Amino acid sequence: MDKNQIKESVLGLLEPHLADGNIFVVDMKITISKILSKIIILLDSDEGIRIDQCATISRALGHDMEEKEFFESNYNIEVSSPGIDMPLKFARQYPRNIGRNLQIILKNGTECLGKLTEVNADSVTIIEEKKRKKNEEIIPLVFSLEDIKESFVQVSFK
Repeated sequence: MDKNQIKESVLGLLEPHLADGNIFVVDMKITISKILSKIIILLDSDEGIRIDQCATISRALGHDMEEKEFFESNYNIEVSSPGIDMPLKFARQYPRNIGRNLQIILKNGTECLGKLTEVNADSVTIIEEKKRKKNEEIIPLVFSLEDIKESFVQVSFK
Protein backbone atom coordinates (compact mmCIF):
# COMPACT_ATOMS: atom_id res chain seq x y z
CA MET A 1 0.00 0.00 0.00
CA ASP A 2 1.19 3.53 -0.72
CA LYS A 3 0.82 6.43 1.73
CA ASN A 4 -2.50 7.62 0.24
CA GLN A 5 -4.01 4.14 0.49
CA ILE A 6 -2.79 3.82 4.07
CA LYS A 7 -4.22 7.26 4.91
CA GLU A 8 -7.62 6.36 3.46
CA SER A 9 -7.62 3.02 5.31
CA VAL A 10 -6.65 4.66 8.63
CA LEU A 11 -9.36 7.31 8.15
CA GLY A 12 -11.88 4.52 7.57
CA LEU A 13 -10.83 2.78 10.81
CA LEU A 14 -10.70 6.09 12.69
CA GLU A 15 -14.09 7.47 11.71
CA PRO A 16 -16.23 5.32 14.08
CA HIS A 17 -14.13 6.57 17.03
CA LEU A 18 -14.59 10.30 16.42
CA ALA A 19 -17.46 10.91 18.90
CA ASP A 20 -20.45 11.43 16.64
CA GLY A 21 -18.62 13.80 14.29
CA ASN A 22 -17.67 16.38 16.93
CA ILE A 23 -13.99 15.36 16.77
CA PHE A 24 -12.31 15.85 13.40
CA VAL A 25 -8.96 15.10 11.80
CA VAL A 26 -6.79 18.20 11.32
CA ASP A 27 -3.79 16.44 9.81
CA MET A 28 -2.21 13.02 9.37
CA LYS A 29 1.43 12.26 8.69
CA ILE A 30 2.61 8.79 7.69
CA THR A 31 6.18 7.52 7.61
CA ILE A 32 6.71 4.06 6.13
CA SER A 33 9.75 2.05 7.17
CA LYS A 34 10.74 -1.62 7.19
CA ILE A 35 11.86 -1.19 10.80
CA LEU A 36 9.21 1.10 12.34
CA SER A 37 6.38 2.83 10.47
CA LYS A 38 4.78 5.83 12.13
CA ILE A 39 1.33 7.42 11.92
CA ILE A 40 0.80 10.82 13.52
CA ILE A 41 -2.81 11.95 13.72
CA LEU A 42 -3.79 15.45 14.86
CA LEU A 43 -7.38 15.74 16.10
CA ASP A 44 -9.47 18.67 17.25
CA SER A 45 -13.09 19.44 18.13
CA ASP A 46 -15.23 22.53 18.36
CA GLU A 47 -14.62 22.66 22.14
CA GLY A 48 -10.99 21.53 21.95
CA ILE A 49 -9.79 17.98 22.54
CA ARG A 50 -8.54 16.53 25.81
CA ILE A 51 -5.57 14.20 26.23
CA ASP A 52 -7.79 11.40 27.57
CA GLN A 53 -9.89 11.56 24.39
CA CYS A 54 -6.71 11.26 22.28
CA ALA A 55 -5.54 8.28 24.36
CA THR A 56 -8.89 6.49 24.04
CA ILE A 57 -8.99 7.01 20.28
CA SER A 58 -5.35 5.91 19.94
CA ARG A 59 -6.00 2.66 21.84
CA ALA A 60 -9.17 1.91 19.85
CA LEU A 61 -7.45 2.61 16.53
CA GLY A 62 -4.43 0.51 17.53
CA HIS A 63 -6.75 -2.38 18.44
CA ASP A 64 -8.55 -2.12 15.08
CA MET A 65 -5.24 -2.02 13.20
CA GLU A 66 -3.96 -5.09 15.08
CA GLU A 67 -7.15 -7.00 14.24
CA LYS A 68 -6.75 -6.17 10.56
CA GLU A 69 -2.99 -6.89 10.64
CA PHE A 70 -2.52 -3.48 9.10
CA PHE A 71 1.29 -3.44 8.99
CA GLU A 72 3.61 -6.40 8.58
CA SER A 73 6.39 -4.62 10.50
CA ASN A 74 6.39 -2.66 13.76
CA TYR A 75 4.51 0.63 13.82
CA ASN A 76 3.76 3.48 16.17
CA ILE A 77 0.59 5.58 16.37
CA GLU A 78 0.57 9.08 17.88
CA VAL A 79 -2.79 10.78 18.39
CA SER A 80 -2.74 14.33 19.75
CA SER A 81 -4.16 17.80 19.40
CA PRO A 82 -2.48 20.29 17.07
CA GLY A 83 0.22 22.25 18.87
CA ILE A 84 0.33 26.02 19.08
CA ASP A 85 2.77 26.02 16.17
CA MET A 86 0.16 24.47 13.85
CA PRO A 87 -1.93 26.81 11.70
CA LEU A 88 -5.72 26.82 11.87
CA LYS A 89 -6.80 24.69 8.91
CA PHE A 90 -10.58 24.66 9.10
CA ALA A 91 -13.25 27.33 9.54
CA ARG A 92 -14.60 25.46 12.55
CA GLN A 93 -11.32 26.05 14.42
CA TYR A 94 -11.76 29.85 14.47
CA PRO A 95 -14.77 30.40 16.78
CA ARG A 96 -13.14 29.09 19.94
CA ASN A 97 -10.21 31.47 19.30
CA ILE A 98 -12.36 34.64 19.41
CA GLY A 99 -10.61 37.11 21.69
CA ARG A 100 -7.14 35.75 20.92
CA ASN A 101 -4.53 37.35 18.72
CA LEU A 102 -3.99 35.77 15.31
CA GLN A 103 -1.24 36.18 12.78
CA ILE A 104 -2.97 35.93 9.42
CA ILE A 105 -1.00 35.35 6.24
CA LEU A 106 -2.98 35.91 3.07
CA LYS A 107 -2.43 34.02 -0.18
CA ASN A 108 -1.09 37.26 -1.72
CA GLY A 109 1.65 37.39 0.96
CA THR A 110 0.15 40.15 3.10
CA GLU A 111 0.48 39.56 6.86
CA CYS A 112 -1.66 40.98 9.62
CA LEU A 113 -1.65 40.62 13.40
CA GLY A 114 -4.73 41.35 15.44
CA LYS A 115 -7.42 40.21 17.84
CA LEU A 116 -10.05 37.89 16.39
CA THR A 117 -13.42 39.49 17.12
CA GLU A 118 -15.90 37.74 14.84
CA VAL A 119 -16.24 34.60 12.74
CA ASN A 120 -18.80 34.09 9.99
CA ALA A 121 -19.39 31.19 7.61
CA ASP A 122 -16.90 32.54 5.07
CA SER A 123 -14.91 35.30 6.82
CA VAL A 124 -13.13 36.39 9.98
CA THR A 125 -12.88 39.87 11.51
CA ILE A 126 -9.88 41.14 13.45
CA ILE A 127 -8.89 44.38 15.11
CA GLU A 128 -5.35 45.03 13.93
CA GLU A 129 -2.74 45.29 16.67
CA LYS A 130 -0.93 48.56 16.04
CA LYS A 131 -0.15 51.91 17.64
CA ARG A 132 -3.00 54.35 17.13
CA LYS A 133 -3.22 58.09 17.41
CA LYS A 134 -5.31 59.44 20.28
CA ASN A 135 -8.62 59.84 18.40
CA GLU A 136 -7.96 57.39 15.57
CA GLU A 137 -10.98 55.28 14.71
CA ILE A 138 -10.58 51.52 15.10
CA ILE A 139 -11.54 49.92 11.80
CA PRO A 140 -12.09 46.15 11.87
CA LEU A 141 -10.45 44.16 9.09
CA VAL A 142 -12.51 41.43 7.43
CA PHE A 143 -10.76 38.57 5.64
CA SER A 144 -12.41 35.96 3.46
CA LEU A 145 -11.43 32.46 4.54
CA GLU A 146 -10.70 31.74 0.87
CA ASP A 147 -8.01 34.46 0.87
CA ILE A 148 -6.24 33.16 3.99
CA LYS A 149 -3.18 31.00 3.43
CA GLU A 150 -2.43 30.40 7.13
CA SER A 151 -3.56 31.66 10.53
CA PHE A 152 -1.59 31.12 13.72
CA VAL A 153 -2.91 31.72 17.23
CA GLN A 154 -0.43 33.94 19.07
CA VAL A 155 0.45 32.81 22.57
CA SER A 156 0.16 35.51 25.22
CA PHE A 157 1.90 35.31 28.59
CA LYS A 158 0.20 38.43 30.00
